[in-house]
Parts: sequence; structure tokens; C-alpha cells
Amino acid sequence: MYTTLIIDDERLAREEVRRALESYPEFKIVGEANNAAIAVDLIEQEHPDIIFLDIHMPEKSGFDMLEELGTVPEVVFTTAYDQYAVQAFEVNALDYLVKPLREERFAKTIEKVKQELQKKEAEKKAPLGSHQKIFIKDGEKVYFIPLAEIRSIESMDNYVRLYFGNEKAMVKRSLNQLEEKLDPNTFFRANRSQIINTEYIKEIHPYFNNKLQLVLTTGEKVGLSSRQSVKFKKRNSL
Repeated sequence: MYTTLIIDDERLAREEVRRALESYPEFKIVGEANNAAIAVDLIEQEHPDIIFLDIHMPEKSGFDMLEELGTVPEVVFTTAYDQYAVQAFEVNALDYLVKPLREERFAKTIEKVKQELQKKEAEKKAPLGSHQKIFIKDGEKVYFIPLAEIRSIESMDNYVRLYFGNEKAMVKRSLNQLEEKLDPNTFFRANRSQIINTEYIKEIHPYFNNKLQLVLTTGEKVGLSSRQSVKFKKRNSL
């Protein structure tokens, strides 16, 4: 199931895309927007896999809207104008459809979208290597750092806080979501609220009730839960 958002200032145009998608039940429409401001809020709330986006809208164009996003979903432009195709592909759009939509042409677009989303899904399942760089946006601050520089990750309700160098940044993800993406050979779930990079472990001390306490190279102390203490010992024993 691929979550989908339709963004167009014309109601009839949105209905046209909705009708076209009826033939593809694997695409679930999670919302519609008639302007960029509403669309940005919906994208940040729903995190859709794909958006069908008009270019000409009141106040801000589809291109303007994409520039406001921290994380951009896959994009198919739907427009009455054909002169923006080059610009559309410069922002990595998957396709560019000129209205009115033609069934055969729409089917080719859907096939292209499915192939790209399946590729992304496969990439998500593969753990991120510590050598890879990741993009982090926290408010007005933007970071692009090697994953290896992150020494610990802490759960903060619906967010996580990443600690790296002398910096820290908040990201709207759950600790469980990040744990699934991180290389288990490098990152270890210390307890319910923390993940640590094992490359930053300086000392290991016995703690009460057979638990372990880790001391990182920065001097920070991290306590392992009972279950994770047992797992850590097995993981790092001969």
C-alpha cells in the first residue's frame, strides 16, 4: 500500500487524479490540498510515499512548495502546461503529466512510480553503513554528517535526539524506526530510550543486578537494561 496525496488548486483536477487512481487499489489517498500551505502541513503529518502535484497554484507554485520541505516524497507533476517539464525533472520528479490525463499514459506513470517505491523499500530494509552520510534538518539548522559520527541516540516522545561532536539535533522519528535502519554491528540498543554507537565505548563497568554500565569516550554514562546487558555480553564474547 502506497500512501498518496493529491495537490491541486482546482477541485475538478483533483477529482480527475482520484478517478485515475481508482484502478490502482495499492495506492491509498491520505489527503488532498488546494494550496501549498495546506499541502506542506499534510506532507509533514502523513509522510506520503507519492504526491501528485500541480505547478500553478495560488500564492506559491508546486516548485516553491517543494523547496519548503525537509523530506520530499516522490513527485509526479500534473499540469495543464508542458513548458515546465525540464524544470520538473531537475527537481527529480518521477514523471510529468499534462492534463487532461490519458489512461494509457497514466498507467505508464503508475508503473514507474511502483518500480521506484519498491526500490526505495528494498533500500530501507538494508541497514545504513557507518560510512554513509545522512541529512539531518532540525529547525533552521541543517547537517550532513557520516553516520559514524553519531555516538548516541535518545528517545524524546515522538522524536529522537542525535548526539554527534559538540552538536545535538532533534528528528521526528521513533527510536524503533531508527533501530531498524542502523547497522546492528555498530549501533546497539542500550535500553528502552537509548541507542549507542559501540565505537564510542571507552569503559564497561558492572552495575547492580548484573546489569552493565557503559562509559563513552565523552565521559557520558549509559546504563544497559537487564535484557540488553545479557545480549551485550553474548554479542561481544568469544
